[in-house]
Amino acid sequence: MKKIFRTAAVFTLLVSLLSAGEIFVIKFKGAINPVSAIYLETRLTQAEIEQAELVIIQLDTPGGLDASMRKIVQKILDSKVPVVTQVYPKGARAASAGLFVALASDYIAMAGGTNLGAAHPVYIDGGTVSEKITNDAAAFIRALAEKKGKNAAWAEDAVRKSVSVTESEALKLKVADLTADSAEELIGKIDGKIIERFKKGQKLALKGKALRHIKMSFWETTLQTAGDPDIVYMLLILGIFGIIFEFTAPGTFAPGVIGGSCLILALVSMGSISISFAGASFLALAFVLFIMELKTPAHGLLGLGGILSLLAGSLMLFNPIAPYFKISLPLVIIMAALVGGLFVLLISLGLSSMKGKAVSGGESLLGAFGEVKTDLAPVGIVHVKNEDWSAETDEEGGIKKGEKIIVKAVTGATLIVGRKK
Repeated sequence: MKKIFRTAAVFTLLVSLLSAGEIFVIKFKGAINPVSAIYLETRLTQAEIEQAELVIIQLDTPGGLDASMRKIVQKILDSKVPVVTQVYPKGARAASAGLFVALASDYIAMAGGTNLGAAHPVYIDGGTVSEKITNDAAAFIRALAEKKGKNAAWAEDAVRKSVSVTESEALKLKVADLTADSAEELIGKIDGKIIERFKKGQKLALKGKALRHIKMSFWETTLQTAGDPDIVYMLLILGIFGIIFEFTAPGTFAPGVIGGSCLILALVSMGSISISFAGASFLALAFVLFIMELKTPAHGLLGLGGILSLLAGSLMLFNPIAPYFKISLPLVIIMAALVGGLFVLLISLGLSSMKGKAVSGGESLLGAFGEVKTDLAPVGIVHVKNEDWSAETDEEGGIKKGEKIIVKAVTGATLIVGRKK
């Protein structure tokens, strides 16, 4: 056992020595949420363990959750490796929570055509935040800006007034440190710079250092994608209808298993995104109305109510202010149309079956012709549709064996028959 631990320790040391001095380029695009926080924290820790020379976070985000942002900020501030945030690629942004992440870094670089700012906090359900929360966010961003030698007054305006700036404006206002359209250009511009936050300062020796580009793993990408409101919404709808079909056809299992799995994934994702209580309530009401329509057919009235509740819940489920927590309107319309079409089909089939003639059981024998096997006087046996049945007749004098009959009614397991004319 000791040999195994020694071998593992030696292997870890060799890996660290071989990768020491590398420049980590961590790519991140999307909303800041618990998944992205874990991703960035893990990669920063990896950079520390492997003694990287520098970490570059190539950031493109519309913002995200305050709690997740603060975890990332704390990790950057405590990082034993210098951290640079590069708003990248061209056309990218570091808005809202992304601005806090950038200001926590040792340097801020921006590619051409990028912008940062607009950091006023909002509630996930779209409500206006209190002055207390705004003041807290303003104080936090001001502290970050002052610590990093940035324009604290502008940073506070980004929170209170949602101001935003381009890369050229950011340089003039002393919000960003430099412009760079690639990691290589960025490295060339900061090589030899001193990172003051380290004891005695740390000079960046970046010339000739290898770049290691790091992206999200398959599972990290999957979890990040599952946090997208459109994906969460589709999982939720699939989950609801999987459960509904399991209710309507018990024992099939597949719809219930698939629906339950989708519902669990949706609920986990909603736990990390946060949702509107009103929107969730409307979706729950839609679920109940759909079940009631299938169990106690109301000729579409309950189904229509369910579709309207589905529409209302879909539009209210996520924040209407923050675009990164909003379900796309075309998707809502498509899902509502599919659900509506499904219920029109089910209701039509139900009405057709009600109007149609019975094809099984005793009622299917109504109007059928047969032959008397034993004299009906007035009770006996008849042969109808290849089966023998107990029968009774109200014909005067009864019906003799061998005569043709017609089924006039069914009482329990007895056929009421008459002589075929």
